[in-house]
Amino acid sequence: MAGRSYAQRDVSATPLQTTPEVRSSFWYRLGNADDFIGWVFVLPLVVGLLVWTAYPLVDSLRLSFTRGSLLGEVRWIGIGNYRRMFMEDELFWKSLSNTAYYTFASIVPSVALPMLLALAMNQKLKGIVFFRFILFLPTITSSVAVAVMWLWIYNAQFGVLNQLLGALGVFKLLGINKPLWLAAPETAMLSIIIMSIWRGLGYNMLLFLASLQDVPEVYHEAAKIDGAGALARFFNVTLPLISPMIFFTTVMGIIGGFQVFEYTYVMTGGAGGPVNSTLTYVLYLYREGFQNLRIGYASALAYVLFIIILALTLIQFRLQKRWVFYQ
Repeated sequence: MAGRSYAQRDVSATPLQTTPEVRSSFWYRLGNADDFIGWVFVLPLVVGLLVWTAYPLVDSLRLSFTRGSLLGEVRWIGIGNYRRMFMEDELFWKSLSNTAYYTFASIVPSVALPMLLALAMNQKLKGIVFFRFILFLPTITSSVAVAVMWLWIYNAQFGVLNQLLGALGVFKLLGINKPLWLAAPETAMLSIIIMSIWRGLGYNMLLFLASLQDVPEVYHEAAKIDGAGALARFFNVTLPLISPMIFFTTVMGIIGGFQVFEYTYVMTGGAGGPVNSTLTYVLYLYREGFQNLRIGYASALAYVLFIIILALTLIQFRLQKRWVFYQ
């Protein structure tokens, strides 16, 4: 060591000399903190969450107790918006009932049909991946494009659906005229429900397929040894083991159903017609907030929707203990 020059000495073993004042400073402690780099990476996300999510949520609650336009002054009115909503606004109840009808009429087919498709797609057959892709394709297609396509399918005069049903003799067999589909109040919402079920088949099918492939084969083999047939194995082995996925798709389906907007907006031109038969809750909220510029009333509608969805979700989590089985 004595013969080595100063440049050759191991200076890395010598700690950096700092005064107590420097070591106690905020920036010194921050720079030497173990989690400092982690906070640097997380900071943009935290800032974005606070600016674009937390602040709008809190400010929307404040606005729900005010009256005024989006661009003008707002005036505090207390619970006036909520009183008007529940006691005076018929369109509120109409949009809520339409949305409930859409949600609960579509939830069973949106869960049952993808589960059956997943059972079919779970077979070890040559080319099965191609059919999985075809079924999943509508999910990755723009919802606006899907809605426009179904507008043409539902066209009463030239639509593919009426042409196909007419060629098969369905109208003559049932003794009915060609349905007007989106142009008739009786069938307008049903038409949107059918379209939304079709579009969601692929996504839920993929979820159920993953759940089915996660079921241990040993359970099926044990059931076969006990003499259980295919149906008995499905109801006593497969169904209980994929019940968490059924619960997940049900919860997400109800949440998504109460938030439906783009289908009714595109397929009815934002009118929610005919005769408000497709006026959904979020479409009504959009009209109040961005067309009529009643931002306070729209904020009140948003918070009522939040409470409805939260209540339904909590009820489902409460009831899932009775029928959902976890491995």
